[in-house]
Amino acid sequence: MRLGDLAEQLGGVCHGDADLEITALGTLEDAGAGEVTFLAASTPREQLAECTASAIILRHEDLKAWPGAAVICENPHLGYAHAARALDTTPMPDPGAHSSAVVAETADVSPTSSIGANCVIENHVVIGEDVVIGPGSVIGERARLGAGTRLFANVTVMRGVVIGERCFIKSGAVLGSDGFGNTQEEGHWVRIPQHGGLRIGHDVQIGAVTTIDRGAIGDTVIADGVVIDNLVQIGHNCQVGEDTAIVSCVGIAGSVVIGKRCILAGAVGVADHVTICDDVHLTGMAMVTGSIDQPGMYSSGTGLLPAAEWRKAAVRFRQLDDLARRIRALERGLK
Repeated sequence: MRLGDLAEQLGGVCHGDADLEITALGTLEDAGAGEVTFLAASTPREQLAECTASAIILRHEDLKAWPGAAVICENPHLGYAHAARALDTTPMPDPGAHSSAVVAETADVSPTSSIGANCVIENHVVIGEDVVIGPGSVIGERARLGAGTRLFANVTVMRGVVIGERCFIKSGAVLGSDGFGNTQEEGHWVRIPQHGGLRIGHDVQIGAVTTIDRGAIGDTVIADGVVIDNLVQIGHNCQVGEDTAIVSCVGIAGSVVIGKRCILAGAVGVADHVTICDDVHLTGMAMVTGSIDQPGMYSSGTGLLPAAEWRKAAVRFRQLDDLARRIRALERGLK
């Protein structure tokens, strides 16, 4: 790709030879001939002196430290993201169904879509244009996949699940499985069949081995632009707002409502029936047991300590209630 064409795709300004051929991305330390890299805002510009890339994506104020070709962007990291998309080498299979795929006669599959080896497409499934379904995937009865969506290998889409356009779903994801619905009768668990569905919006990313449960009666809903990392569990009847990001190992119990533009960092836990408003950032391993109605950053748990110090702190924690009672008694005695 010509550097000038890449700059145009990035919405940046080409500096230097517009006909320079760019073939790949590279790191700032290791990029070489034919490769483009970027200078993040947090990276000292002195590192440019050792860079051997053919071109760099950088801000205008950093250009004086780089004598070579460049793409000038206000946000180099965003420019890098668009460059990664433009130079993506992920293979795209040809349209059509592999000979080993099992496609029901009642399924409505666009001829521009691709169905990989050993896939199963059940009755009354609707698959839009330019959809890619990776090997070993199963699409349950009456599920719908929007145009441009891609499923990698061994994705399971259960009955009736609706997935929007341009979604990106990694291997091993299970979408629309029964939620954890049980009640007790005389000390024994009684399973409650889940009659709701799962609706996933447009431009949603879902990571590997992530599970999103269908609703118990109503639907679980994942709104447009949500990005979900690997190994995430989202329970039945949850509602996740637009452009929210959920990082690896997050566990969300049933009937949780999460607003728009939230960030749930790694290993966050959210108890059932909690509501979280828009623009909330939960830091790693936070445990949410009650609703949050004000935007901002929230944390819980304790920071890392050397083991011996942590054990002492744990002992002190157990003594807090007794200490509080003694302080209250002392305060009453002083009155």
